[in-house]
Amino acid sequence: MNFTEHRYTSKDGLSLYYREYGQGDEVIICLPGLTRNSKDFHDLATRLSGKYRILCLDLRGRGQSDHDPKWRHYHPGTYVRDTWKLLDELGINQFIIIGTSLGGLMAMIMSSQQAERIKAIVMNDIGPEIDPVGYARILSYAGIKANVNNWHDAVARCKLISEQAAPGMPQEFWDKFARNTYRENNDGIPELDMDANIGEAIRKGAKTVRLLTKIRKTGILKRVAGVFIDPWDSFRTMTMPTLVLRGNISDILSDDIVDRMAAVKPDMQRALIPNRGHAPLLDEPESLAAIDSFLENLTRE
Repeated sequence: MNFTEHRYTSKDGLSLYYREYGQGDEVIICLPGLTRNSKDFHDLATRLSGKYRILCLDLRGRGQSDHDPKWRHYHPGTYVRDTWKLLDELGINQFIIIGTSLGGLMAMIMSSQQAERIKAIVMNDIGPEIDPVGYARILSYAGIKANVNNWHDAVARCKLISEQAAPGMPQEFWDKFARNTYRENNDGIPELDMDANIGEAIRKGAKTVRLLTKIRKTGILKRVAGVFIDPWDSFRTMTMPTLVLRGNISDILSDDIVDRMAAVKPDMQRALIPNRGHAPLLDEPESLAAIDSFLENLTRE
């Protein structure tokens, strides 16, 4: 095992898990997608661990972190508070973020709160606006239990949901993907490695989001609990170097959204990852080349 395992306690008392790879003064924090966990970053963290100290988090409700008994706490503002708690405890004042999907949204919020601490951001297939087609697709499966009785079923379920984002992948890939998505319960049966209430939180919170959006348009209120209501306002705070990866068949991040991001932030770097939807796996040659070049340029600045 080329990483160490650690736990810390959130402000509301949950025990949260993270992995640590490598060592040194340069820190990268890896933030996963909505239904994902720290295991997604294992190969990338291993690759980068010779030069960087890398922290890969399980957000509350995922992986080895505690589930939250209050589903209303499952939202980006809470995840960001948990992340700042860890960084403050470790005394990390400067760091780079690599964020996939939800992790990229967290990076934008963190920039709006303490931009001076963030050296650079890599946003994996996410922006301040989400294509409604992809959003509806995620809602159709996030946190919803399916009939999975064994690992064969788990692999088939993963392939059914995600093959459109990673077409043509061999069987070994789907075996590994399932192991990163499910874990065995006490009866030896695979179950989703996340709290089902995460999906419920998104679906039940949709009405609140619509209400806040209407309020924001009146100009009366721009932030709630320290978070901009409009993600574009958070994106505009990102003055640090930024790389955006987009899967060329993504149904979450469109070319149009990336173009508008570039209009707001002309120095933003971008890379199109072929034959990938939402989200690139960060093991593609194009993803690795873009990340390597981006990080190398940071060290020269």
